[in-house]
Amino acid sequence: MARQTRAQARLRRHKRVRKNLAGTPERPRMAVYRSLTEIYVQVIDDQAGHTLVSASTIDRELRDQMKGLDKTEQARLVGKAIAERAKSRGITRVVFDRGGFRYMGRVKALAEGAREGGLEF
Repeated sequence: MARQTRAQARLRRHKRVRKNLAGTPERPRMAVYRSLTEIYVQVIDDQAGHTLVSASTIDRELRDQMKGLDKTEQARLVGKAIAERAKSRGITRVVFDRGGFRYMGRVKALAEGAREGGLEF
């Protein structure tokens, strides 16, 4: 049997977690995607199939603040931004979907930033 690539293994983990995880209007899903250079996060209502708020390291509003920061600090900043945007839409509680990524490094920094910003999960 051929060996799985890292990407295939991540997708397999993601599918396994997503079987038991869904965002509702009361408690939407906060989905994280981490590429080699950027990090993206969306707050999603899975019942309606809509993205309620999003933030990433390529946001125009966050771009200037990213200069000179390492990727972990950028992720923390994105976490704070998503918390602020979610709270402005009346969202305080979410379900954290790490997207098959390990809860360490940038994913952990983003989660901690969102918690600092006032999101509960």
